[in-house]
Amino acid sequence: MSSTKLISSVTSDLISDQRVYRICNTLMKQGFEVLSVGREKSNSLSLSDKIYKEKRLKLIFEKGPLFYLEYNIRLFFFLLKMKPAVLLSNDLDTLPANAMVSLIKGIPLVYDSHEYFTEVPELIDRPVTRGIWKIIESFFIRKAIKTYTVSESIAKAYNKKYGVSFTVVRNMPEKVNVENLTPKSILTLPRKEGRKIILYQGSVNVDRGLEEMVAAMEFLPNCEFCVLGDGDIFNDLKLTISKVKWGDRIHFLGLIPHEDLPAITKQADLGISIEKKKGLSYTFALPNKVFDYVQVGLPVLMSDLPELVEINKLYEFGKVIDNHDPKKIAFAVMEMFDNNDVLEKLKSNALKAAEELNWEKELYKINEIFSDFLDQG
Repeated sequence: MSSTKLISSVTSDLISDQRVYRICNTLMKQGFEVLSVGREKSNSLSLSDKIYKEKRLKLIFEKGPLFYLEYNIRLFFFLLKMKPAVLLSNDLDTLPANAMVSLIKGIPLVYDSHEYFTEVPELIDRPVTRGIWKIIESFFIRKAIKTYTVSESIAKAYNKKYGVSFTVVRNMPEKVNVENLTPKSILTLPRKEGRKIILYQGSVNVDRGLEEMVAAMEFLPNCEFCVLGDGDIFNDLKLTISKVKWGDRIHFLGLIPHEDLPAITKQADLGISIEKKKGLSYTFALPNKVFDYVQVGLPVLMSDLPELVEINKLYEFGKVIDNHDPKKIAFAVMEMFDNNDVLEKLKSNALKAAEELNWEKELYKINEIFSDFLDQG
């Protein structure tokens, strides 16, 4: 019996998108023949070997309205000539092409919303652009026959707005053997003079608390701050740290292949996830970086997002802050590092939480969502 062909599409370059990687892996093991489609950027790293196939579309534009338009046009014609049994659209910026091909060819469409797209901070102060995305969302979101997203709060918001029922598939990492982690790359985090390492991993975008964390480092002379990732404000932040006296203790290390992350994350002493409540997408977020930290026993400093507050109440693996003043961030960090008993308890709780907060406990939802499509092509 031939396997069922499924095409998953996303606007990333397929290097660091852990959610897409985990779901494509799960679908392959479920019995699908998976092709993951992304885009090639000018600075994209080479793709690593995976059990599913990958393809990156080459574009003229890399950002802005022309990028989204070009990507969807190229994706539309690419999908149009393919013969999948199922289409999987990752986020609103791939939905137009997928929905149109679904309608034209009668192919079932599944939609994975990685965030509340029209509520991201980048769009909050851009009413025209945000309005266009809202029109796109309202027109296409009901074309999917199955939908899922990353948190209960976002699922409820979509249901209230569109009457569409979303399954919650949280962004959990695969369970790892903490004692047997060795990075394939040679990257080690800089630990100078015995200083503590504070780690941020993820998109380097506005309102993630990164600007405030950089400022807070003035008051944390015994710490190094490392950033793993790339994004819209990457160059601006690098320019900022070049102008401050404590900039030599701040390190922007760029994108890291997802398979190397656990071993590198483990080298840190504290993980941060201090997004601001700007837009409902961040307010309702359940950032996957938190679970990456937890999986290797890393205590977490996090902002008081409702989903994070609730999960920390259950497992007590971190400290919650309700203020982004740099001095208060620094004080919260010092409170954690200065009390070794508390820090060790948080580490212990993180490792216990890792037994429950992992992809192996979550993937059954993906199997349930896609089981109806097996053997359709």
